[in-house]
Amino acid sequence: MPNRAANARIQSPIHLVALQRPDSIAYKVSGKAISYQQLSQHVIAIGEQLKQAGLQQGDRVACIANNSPELLKLYWACVDNGLLFCPVSPRFAQIQLIELIQTHQYRYCWLSNNIHALLPDLKAELLTLGPDNTRLLEFEFDKTSSQQPLKIDPKQAVDAILTSGSTGLPKAAVHSLQNHIASAKGAKTLIDIMETDSWLLSLPLFHIGGLAILNRCALVGACVVFEDKSISLAKQLTRDQVSHLSLVSTQLQPLLSADTHCLHQVKAMLLGGGAISADLLNQLAVLNINAFTSYGMTEMGSQITTGIARADGSSGQVLPHRELKIVDGEIWLKGECLFLGYLGVDGLNKPLAKRLETQGWFRSTDLGHWDNNGNLCIDGRLDNMFVCGGENLQPEEVEAALKLHPLIVDAIVFPKADAKFGTLPAAIIKPANNSANPLSEADLTEFLADKIARFKRPRCYYPWPEVTTAGIKVVRKQIIAAALLPK
Repeated sequence: MPNRAANARIQSPIHLVALQRPDSIAYKVSGKAISYQQLSQHVIAIGEQLKQAGLQQGDRVACIANNSPELLKLYWACVDNGLLFCPVSPRFAQIQLIELIQTHQYRYCWLSNNIHALLPDLKAELLTLGPDNTRLLEFEFDKTSSQQPLKIDPKQAVDAILTSGSTGLPKAAVHSLQNHIASAKGAKTLIDIMETDSWLLSLPLFHIGGLAILNRCALVGACVVFEDKSISLAKQLTRDQVSHLSLVSTQLQPLLSADTHCLHQVKAMLLGGGAISADLLNQLAVLNINAFTSYGMTEMGSQITTGIARADGSSGQVLPHRELKIVDGEIWLKGECLFLGYLGVDGLNKPLAKRLETQGWFRSTDLGHWDNNGNLCIDGRLDNMFVCGGENLQPEEVEAALKLHPLIVDAIVFPKADAKFGTLPAAIIKPANNSANPLSEADLTEFLADKIARFKRPRCYYPWPEVTTAGIKVVRKQIIAAALLPK
């Protein structure tokens, strides 16, 4: 007999909330609230426009935009219609954007209005590719429809999120709605969110962390709050009564330097982007804020492990609907959150090169171990390790030690050529905002003396360069190259 459950079709979470609680707030932008019923009607209308434009199930829609209600609506319209939502950072250089569009064969492209100002020649460049390669889309985003929402296959591909690969053009990891629902349900077991809560969309939707916020909120009917650049983050948290935050350390530091009264209503704060400095953790502890750290990746739909933020830098325990094991120091992953594959020319590259083992485990190339409390500790990446005087050196270990210093918020350690030892460790240091005096090499050598082995201590230090990246994660090679530029 056929497996009926395997072929079951469902309604998108936003439409379910619209039916059950139509007046619940779906999102806020500039202080204005939009209900789930309004969002549902807008999304259905956009779906109708996509069909009128000739798009069919499986088509790829590149969306070059920063966070906006329009981008949110396009995501859910793609989910409804079996299209592939492909958000792309507008911080990429124009030549990179063209290369991404051609490599991943994004046949349809939507550019937000403000992108025309940032990249004035991009539209003209895309038009020269011809309609057989790329078609530009336009929508009436405020149009509504009274039609009933479509039912969808939760296992079909709904998005392709670019990974932050260390080399070459980023790969596009493809997920299903089922992947996202499993991710959101698992995350909720530790960081609870209810229909009366609101989550600040402080991470970009072209990053898996941003997209995860949309799915977590939709699953329970909570509110997504768009950042308001016209006021400070501290003022917005109070005005919009934000209960949940996802931040990286570079976003957290200025917030804690402002009026901390704005954090009184915050129920949970999910911190990402690497180890959090001891100084920031101490400030959060004084404020009695529930702060969590996690280990996650694009291919697993965001969070994999999560735990209370600790000074030891551990990343908590495995969330439900995920599986994790460590083989020869490398993290292998599996579960309902595991992505469908990387976007290829003719569909999905399901074999995932040699990284998907026969038993379905995905090799992350991340290194880790379990501590005595069963928390995951990240030791770095296989491709970052280098040899110093015949010894393997994992730069992330040294970086974590440096970030224990109260005047350091970030650090990157890298190999520098040496005639005697082959390579020696060097470090790039990002000081805290309130650091009046630069740290000397002697100060840092003394600070590290009882924390890491002598051969692991950096022999020279560089100031953090001013670099604009295409995502929210620090791109190691880009920072290192900029730091070494002749002054």
